[in-house]
Amino acid sequence: MRAHGYLATGRRDLPGLALTLLVAVALPLLVRDEYYANVLVLILIYAGLASSWNLIGGVAGQFSLGHSAFFGIGAYSSTILYNYLGVSPWLGLLVGGVISVALAALISFPVFRMRGVFFAMATLAVSETIRILVIYARKFVPLPYSISINYEPGFWRMIFEDRSSYALLAGCYFLVCAAVTFVLTRSYTGYYLRAIRDNEDAADASGIHIRRYKLLAFVVSAFLTAAGGTLMAQYILYIEPGTVFSMELSVDLPLMSILGGIGTVLGPFVGALILIPLRELLVEHLGGTLPGAHLVLYGLLLILIVILLPNGLLGGLARLGARLRGRRPAARPEVRKA
Repeated sequence: MRAHGYLATGRRDLPGLALTLLVAVALPLLVRDEYYANVLVLILIYAGLASSWNLIGGVAGQFSLGHSAFFGIGAYSSTILYNYLGVSPWLGLLVGGVISVALAALISFPVFRMRGVFFAMATLAVSETIRILVIYARKFVPLPYSISINYEPGFWRMIFEDRSSYALLAGCYFLVCAAVTFVLTRSYTGYYLRAIRDNEDAADASGIHIRRYKLLAFVVSAFLTAAGGTLMAQYILYIEPGTVFSMELSVDLPLMSILGGIGTVLGPFVGALILIPLRELLVEHLGGTLPGAHLVLYGLLLILIVILLPNGLLGGLARLGARLRGRRPAARPEVRKA
């Protein structure tokens, strides 16, 4: 397979592209049951959020634990603009994305000087700082702790009567995030980011502009995450600092990417497809008796994944397929008679 220009695709990409289109467009139109439609909406939104995190955490190798900051900014920006100024959430989505891009560019100066666990802790500290600032800002701004959005269906308001419409919107969001990941990973920028992920010192020595490409992945990831925050706010019609800036969200996104296959296009969707139904079942059956039990199981699951499947489920399946192909008996060479 030869690369022409910046994008290189081949036949091996077609099954993944077809599956992505099927999941993002066809399933929302086929699922009619309210419960399963709700689960599908959550799966697709979280798949898009995990894909957004995957750009900086998987492709570029910068393990962020602060993406709830961008998610919360997207949710609060669109909600405040809609509730108090009557601005459409479609425009509020863009405003939240721009603010998140500005924040990502601002914090990139100190956090990009750190690596590994120090980078992760720095981004987590940023997220917690934003959450605390939003809470204490109520002393100076007349805002309630929690904000509810009035249920007034309309496309311009990004509020729909049936869950299938939300599922289709969430599917389009996931499709956009997956498409950005697909294009980026198959471009020269993606090659540079993977080089930075594998060995930052060697990438720097080879002439790659480290900060430029990490910043590009960071701001794109921040914008897409903020867009997901707007979609989630318009879906549940309720936000509060403890929810949209939660540490649980900052852990869920990398966990989904790692479970499915970090750095891959479909890995975040596979992780969301497993973790979201699992979380719904655990919260439903254990939420009343053992609150927080799903977080403990998440931690145990993450440990098992890192130990048993360091490349995620997709990586494990690919390795299994390679082993099976390698065990096939080789064809006996034909012996020509003299």
